[in-house]
Amino acid sequence: MSPLTVFIRTLLKSSAIFIGTTVIFLNPRLEVSARPSPYAMRYNSLVEALNDRDPDVRKIAARSLQRITAPGGLASPDPATRTRAACDLKDMGRDAAPMIAQLTALLADASPVDLAVCGERTWSHGRFGNRDEATTPGQQAAAALVAIGEPARDPLMKALKGTAWVARKNAAWALGAMDASEAVPALIDALKDTDAGVREQVAWALGAIGDHRAVDGLIAALKDSAPGVRKQAAWALGAIGDHRAVNGLMQCLKDPEAGVRKQAAWALGAIGG
Repeated sequence: MSPLTVFIRTLLKSSAIFIGTTVIFLNPRLEVSARPSPYAMRYNSLVEALNDRDPDVRKIAARSLQRITAPGGLASPDPATRTRAACDLKDMGRDAAPMIAQLTALLADASPVDLAVCGERTWSHGRFGNRDEATTPGQQAAAALVAIGEPARDPLMKALKGTAWVARKNAAWALGAMDASEAVPALIDALKDTDAGVREQVAWALGAIGDHRAVDGLIAALKDSAPGVRKQAAWALGAIGDHRAVNGLMQCLKDPEAGVRKQAAWALGAIGG
């Protein structure tokens, strides 16, 4: 078989690509489209080509798979390339599980990157800003870990106790976005993190998960020194809807920060009764 024939056969097997985009917003819950992404479809087609009857096709398919799943993109000196690689892996979903270690290592990467680098595949994070702001390789690595799902849960819980505050913050978001109830005890402990940004993200995650075990810790967070943490804790308590939080939220109506008072008023209405 000529090289041209082998190339054409491999191309045909890997070109079933749906041309389309999916925008996913995470505030506070994660919504995932059931439609396969172009990247995932290309990956799955190459996996099928590994069983082709022709050994040359199998060889080329294997090389192509190695190319698109190689960690080199995540290790690139260019932040945009690292971010794009994380977005590609996110598109693969659970099939990207072999890259969990590399993605977890990327959680500490806070290099600002234009949101457009991944096009409409970029996920907007509940506490990471909005569509008008920059993203980072670490944020998109967190999104990829969420897309992988359960296999990434334990590495994320470990990252929640790491030395880099950026990684802890990204890990907290990911655990909340994947609704990881198993992580609630670790997240409650993280409400005492030394970094206010991490504590704020943790409060969001606990509210997103909605587990009543977090109520006492969140009530204590209503007295945090950082206004952002107090505000996020008030939102989380309203989202959980536990009446034990009423007294603490009533005290927050006297908070010196208007944003905290506003969120406490909302939470009291959400709890009702």
